[in-house]
Amino acid sequence: MSTFISTDNSWMLFAILVVIAAVSIRLEQCFLWAAKVSACVLCLVFAMMLANLRIIPTDAPAYDFIWSYLVPLAIPFLLFKADFRKIWRESGRMFGIYLLASLGTAAGGVLAYLLLKNRIGVADAKSALAMFVGTYVGGSVNLVAMADATGAGKNLVSASIVADNLLMVLYFFVLAALPASGWILRHYRHPIIDRRAHIESSQEEMAEVKRHHQTHKSRAAEYWKARPVSLADLATGFAAACLIVAVSKMLAGFFEGAIAGDSFAISLLRGLLGNQYLLITTITTALATFFPEFFGNISGAQEIGTFLIHIFFAVIGAPASIALIIRDAPLLLLFAAIIVLMDLVFSLVFGKLFNYSIEEITVASNANIGGPTTAAAFAIAKGWHTLIFPAILVGTLGYVIGNYYGIFLFTSL
Repeated sequence: MSTFISTDNSWMLFAILVVIAAVSIRLEQCFLWAAKVSACVLCLVFAMMLANLRIIPTDAPAYDFIWSYLVPLAIPFLLFKADFRKIWRESGRMFGIYLLASLGTAAGGVLAYLLLKNRIGVADAKSALAMFVGTYVGGSVNLVAMADATGAGKNLVSASIVADNLLMVLYFFVLAALPASGWILRHYRHPIIDRRAHIESSQEEMAEVKRHHQTHKSRAAEYWKARPVSLADLATGFAAACLIVAVSKMLAGFFEGAIAGDSFAISLLRGLLGNQYLLITTITTALATFFPEFFGNISGAQEIGTFLIHIFFAVIGAPASIALIIRDAPLLLLFAAIIVLMDLVFSLVFGKLFNYSIEEITVASNANIGGPTTAAAFAIAKGWHTLIFPAILVGTLGYVIGNYYGIFLFTSL
């Protein structure tokens, strides 16, 4: 079926995808309604509209280029600051509850797979399992990596993204409401809430509160503000990322061919060592941990990686059938809801067992489901300023381990 822009017009198609990503990010930053929808979903919707109006094709070499090159390249950029020793040292108690909650995510993924695999189809259910567990332990970059690693169909990926974003919005409302629940306040510690209530009740200390609040706001604003990026940063970042991806791809091909055998243990080992995304994650994390001063100071890396992922979301929207998304998204929403519910159950149960506060529990669960940016924003909005930096650290940890969770479950089931 012919389209206004032909399949072989790669430069124009690539330009359109990049423009879609840029416009979506601008809208998210400038308008409240767009922020609630998220730039990821906007990318998908805009590309889907153009494809269904037959302006751009549903498949093209330009799309394959993004799948094959830009997606793997995004992962090192997002992990250059993933110094594991720093995360372990500075994330405090939240590191523990975050890992416990991630086990709930994995358990929920297995439960959802067992309950819905016959409705979705075994192959698609396994891909959905890897994508949802990956993103609910890490973030969108993990969903993208799992989609490519498991060979998920593009309609399945599109419907999963829609379900994922819709569920995240609903879940964040739940997390925001939990600390105000009378039952929760009776059964869980809430020292930050108590401290704020005590201080705010004292008229003599109100001025001090405002000064501290302004200081913390300034620190948060300092973290998110635009930063200078030098030519050396760009050159170093791209050189390191390209080299990491090239070495990882070469090693993955070697291990896949060298590890022979059909037993479960051999197949699992081959699936882990023969996966380029796990090797990219492992190598980048090792470099960021042992050379933190070098990799952690590459300015602009997080922004470049995030932008590349948004271009991918535009690619996912191009082949998406609106009718298929309407058909498949509700079932995938249920799949994701089971995972998120288990994350919440594990968070609350183990949080109570190990005497975590409700503030730590909700921020850690937010970091699981939404990633470091939403967890930090949640802590800022609640005024829990001591939890902002730990939220960012454990959320970054999720980028590292999310792919391991997804691939392990996909290979094991």
